[in-house]
Amino acid sequence: MFRIGIAEDDPSFQKTISEYIERYKKETNIDIQASFFQDGNELVFKYEPIYDVLLLDIEMPKMNGMDAAREIRKRDQRVLIIFITNMAQYAINGYEVGALDFVLKPIKYFSFSMKLEKALKSVKGQESVNILLEYKDGMKKVSSDEIVYVEIRDHWLHIFTVDEEYQLLSTLKEFAAKLADYHFICCSSSFCINMKYVTDFQKDIITLNDKTELKVSRSKKKEVKQALLDYYKGGLR
Repeated sequence: MFRIGIAEDDPSFQKTISEYIERYKKETNIDIQASFFQDGNELVFKYEPIYDVLLLDIEMPKMNGMDAAREIRKRDQRVLIIFITNMAQYAINGYEVGALDFVLKPIKYFSFSMKLEKALKSVKGQESVNILLEYKDGMKKVSSDEIVYVEIRDHWLHIFTVDEEYQLLSTLKEFAAKLADYHFICCSSSFCINMKYVTDFQKDIITLNDKTELKVSRSKKKEVKQALLDYYKGGLR
């Protein structure tokens, strides 16, 4: 599922965008969840890094789309930004916040759908995938690239990222399925690792770059070794 945040103060344009997203969902059978904000100030105040794409009207009261984008970039470097504007030159400074594109008002469905398709393809084409973690204390969007390994303990799934640890109720099998295409491999029935962070594999011990050591099950040893050799193209011994 893709999550889109829209900051637009004009109710008529909100209605149009909502209808266009629904139409696009029906035509493509893509699951999209849209959240609307009345202006940039509300978006920034309520912002959580859980969105894949943001549609921001450049001209809004209290806080315009460009200022909102600057604030959001301080918290979220991955979200794709598309500006909505009356005049193309208003979006010329979009490079400052890494904007993907802009949509001109009045918004036409064909143009809007092309911009949306471009954004969603860009999200899909990333080497990593954004995963929404609903953990004990809240929720957060985390890139698979930032996950070092995951481990199941006492029915709780522990997600170890570069910076933090999260605990959520899930099965290892279910979570691993989300990561299968992003350089992860399960080394036992208890844990899966991101091969990017492996620094050593001796006998049946995997060592990660934070010095964590994990034991590979006997049944998985050959598969893990081959996966690592393929990943590093023979560079790991």
